Amino acid sequence: MTNQAVRTRMAPSPTGEMHVGGLAMLLKNYAWAKKNGGQFVLRIEDTDKEREVEGAIEEIMQVIRDYGLDWDEGPDKGGPFEPYIQSARLATYQEHAQQLVEQDKAYYCFCSKERLEKLREEQRANHQPPKYDQHCRNLSAEKVEAKLAAGDNHVIRLKVPHDYTVTFTDLLRGEISINTSEIDDQVLVKSDGFPTYHLAVVVDDHLMEISHILRGEEWISSAPKHVLLYEAFGWDKPVFAHMPIFLNPDGKGKMSKRKGTVSARSFLERGYLPAAMLNFFMILGWAKEDQEEVMTLDEYIEAFDPADMSPKSVAFDLQKLDWLNGVYIRQLTQDELEKQVKQFLPADFPQEKLSEILPLVSERLVTLADIEELTSFFYREIEIDNDLLLARGNRELVAEQLAATSAALEKLTAWDLAGIEKTLRELQEQHDWHKGQYFMMIRIAVTGRKATPPLFETMTVLGQETTLQRLAQAAKMS
Repeated sequence: MTNQAVRTRMAPSPTGEMHVGGLAMLLKNYAWAKKNGGQFVLRIEDTDKEREVEGAIEEIMQVIRDYGLDWDEGPDKGGPFEPYIQSARLATYQEHAQQLVEQDKAYYCFCSKERLEKLREEQRANHQPPKYDQHCRNLSAEKVEAKLAAGDNHVIRLKVPHDYTVTFTDLLRGEISINTSEIDDQVLVKSDGFPTYHLAVVVDDHLMEISHILRGEEWISSAPKHVLLYEAFGWDKPVFAHMPIFLNPDGKGKMSKRKGTVSARSFLERGYLPAAMLNFFMILGWAKEDQEEVMTLDEYIEAFDPADMSPKSVAFDLQKLDWLNGVYIRQLTQDELEKQVKQFLPADFPQEKLSEILPLVSERLVTLADIEELTSFFYREIEIDNDLLLARGNRELVAEQLAATSAALEKLTAWDLAGIEKTLRELQEQHDWHKGQYFMMIRIAVTGRKATPPLFETMTVLGQETTLQRLAQAAKMS
């Protein structure tokens, strides 16, 4: 394989939304192909028709592109090895399965579902691992022909060699060996004529000249089955690299839907930037030599080598993701941020004030979806907590402060930042009110919150009428 062009692939199944782990794996395959001047292939593995979700193929392709990635060959682009959808390649799989049968490397199995279930029950009762007992492995050619002629239901199974050591090298884990006594005579073609994943993936990877298979570590147990198929066909094996899976944010267990939404689309819908997400995927279980965590896609492509990945599973650290997303948000220009945030604005957001409001909260945005929570007091009715309003001053003092503040602000003929700040600071100094108490009280009165953007800028955007109305509302409470 050393002289072969680098070709990698991602082969999602349209049985639901793409998992963030799948998108992260796709990024690695994409980056390795690009680094080596090779091709990245998108192939759709849709042979599980019972679980296929309508529209999932289109959504998979769209979410990949929404993350800023693409493919060189695939269902919508074609290429030298099309078609790139498995359900359109059934004849190819059946042809290769027949080839193995003719070479006595695979065989027809006519066992009924009932017999197989009874076998599994007996094995479970005897505390044995469930495994086919090779009942049909040595049927005579005459019996096989008779059953086929009679139209008996059947599958095709691989004739796994007895007491043979399967060995392959994993880029992350070194040499892995397993004896065939632990490997089942796997089904290659199901009774409906569709291939199993194992046959289809090996045939497709070979015919599409895939040189490197970068996939999740959950496929390590399947790798020996695939290696046996490569050997049965007499094909060179690709390079295998089984990447660590993502653990739940608490570090316990494989990242799953039970612990929250895990689809790649859901993170974009929650306001994470695609570039930040990709950067996050880059640094989970891998690091540049200089340990720099913020990097562009081009920088990652230049530096990435799958052999440098840690074989240990890593927690999907949401705190790190939030930090990284904040970094990317603050790298956006005002125009870029306005464009990105618009899809997250609620219907009642005053669009004409976006350019005034956004700079006041941009430093506090963790995700774009935070925009509503951080800005709602600008355009919605507020609730004032009386305990907060009076937190550092007694009722009489606060009433006096609110009355004086309203009177002073009402006199302003020009409602601008300089005028508001000058008026309030002079008022505080004239009465020798405690700075912390007074300005926090005003903040509570006009926003209903302790934490907001800078007070004077906030009041400027709120406008004179709204500010005076809220001060009056607070005065009634005090």
